[in-house]
Amino acid sequence: MRAGRLRTGLKGWGGVGAMAFACVLAVLAALLLPAVPWHGGGGGGGRDGAADDGHGATHGSQARAAQECTDPEKQTLAPSGDDGPTIDRIRAREGEKRKLIVGVDQNSFRWGYRDPNSGGDAELEGFDIDLAHRIAKDVLGDEDAVQFKAIPTDQRVPAIQDGRVDMVVRTMTINCDRLEDVAFSAPYFRTGQQVLAPKSSKITGYDGTLAGKEICTAAGSTALSTLEQDQKDGRLAEGVDLRTTVPNQLDCLVRLQLGEVDAVVTDGALAASQAAQDPTVELKGDAFTTEYYGVAMKKDADDLVRRVNRVLEQWRADRADGWQHSYEEWLSETMDDPAKSLPPTPQYLRGS
Repeated sequence: MRAGRLRTGLKGWGGVGAMAFACVLAVLAALLLPAVPWHGGGGGGGRDGAADDGHGATHGSQARAAQECTDPEKQTLAPSGDDGPTIDRIRAREGEKRKLIVGVDQNSFRWGYRDPNSGGDAELEGFDIDLAHRIAKDVLGDEDAVQFKAIPTDQRVPAIQDGRVDMVVRTMTINCDRLEDVAFSAPYFRTGQQVLAPKSSKITGYDGTLAGKEICTAAGSTALSTLEQDQKDGRLAEGVDLRTTVPNQLDCLVRLQLGEVDAVVTDGALAASQAAQDPTVELKGDAFTTEYYGVAMKKDADDLVRRVNRVLEQWRADRADGWQHSYEEWLSETMDDPAKSLPPTPQYLRGS
């Protein structure tokens, strides 16, 4: 998407290479990218009591959708190119601050990460980063008019509610609980929860072979809430230990490499990227859920939600530099079939 982007492959990483990469990312997080402050406790999918910004815009249709949620990926507003109060506030920023502020990941290989082999300032790149640039171009007329903020998995919702970011583009699953806290765009990617474990492990998938095993998940993630619910309902293998949670998903891969956990559960799309980083691990079994990534925004940001949905429609339709192009550039080496990942034709709230 962006001219002059430098890329080199990261094929064939072993455990040591991935560990080194994780260390590099940690240093870069401190030095190169302003991280969103943590306020403790709140999970990415829960409500932490963060206050609204007081704009008081009407968003009754989205509030009703959250209350009546059955198909969360369909609870979004119809596309529009009209401006509104949220977009006006973004455009009113002056000078160097006139940028779209986007919460992203910087250590998810192929999604949002800094390639240590690219040289220079190790610019952020990946599938989610492409989408963020596309939205910035539509809203502000410049794909580089975007300020990225690194956000841990468990801080995605609070960062939006506190107004620290305009939106989050960070492999964020649309679900009913999160719709009570934030507004989502239409889906831009389809995935599902999967098990990641060492190739030598006897674990075969989300089944009885997990009995007595210790599983790592990211705090505030859909994986954790799904496993906790399955454990409560008796659908999870007996004796599974879910106590190991981490702020960022990559930390689970490190725990797995150190032998501190037996398996990781996360979105299959992310797990495939982690398996590409370390050839000693692999996906075990099929995805056991169906989920969709969306762009998350404030509950009252109706105009921005509509604008993002218009961008997503154009991105899907753009054969030269759109969704398919980004998939081939970033994900085709780690995932087998783009047709499995492209979400269905969007459906919007009636009357929106």
